[in-house]
Amino acid sequence: MEEFKAPFGRDTIKKILPHREPFLWLDEITSLGDTAITGFKDMKADEAVFKGHFPSHPVFPGVLMVEALAQLGGVLVLARGGHAGKIAFLTGVNEARFRRQVVPGERLDLGVEIVKQKSRVCVIKGVASVKGELACEAEIMFAFAE
Repeated sequence: MEEFKAPFGRDTIKKILPHREPFLWLDEITSLGDTAITGFKDMKADEAVFKGHFPSHPVFPGVLMVEALAQLGGVLVLARGGHAGKIAFLTGVNEARFRRQVVPGERLDLGVEIVKQKSRVCVIKGVASVKGELACEAEIMFAFAE
């Protein structure tokens, strides 16, 4: 199994996650530990999502902030071994809260920690922020499949 050391970018993220453009919401992993991980996504003005959400007032959708946190959690668990090569399917989202809009030109900082993990199921707590200001927080559950 390959050992991953942060920081690393999209090419390495793609070695861990099955996600690809236009649905990969991570640009870089900045730290990777046993139970916690951080990373970010730069919100570029030419992202396809901003063309439709909303053309006159572009805002990164809250549901995609949750997806970015879920992907970050996937990197954390899949990079640690044991589940390498598997797919982590979203099974639940609890207590999701959205505190601020995220717009083009901003960097969405992401952090995730494992709350509970069993053989096939993992629960993570994620936080997304812009310049230290909370944008989104959620508890996310996923299950692993071959």
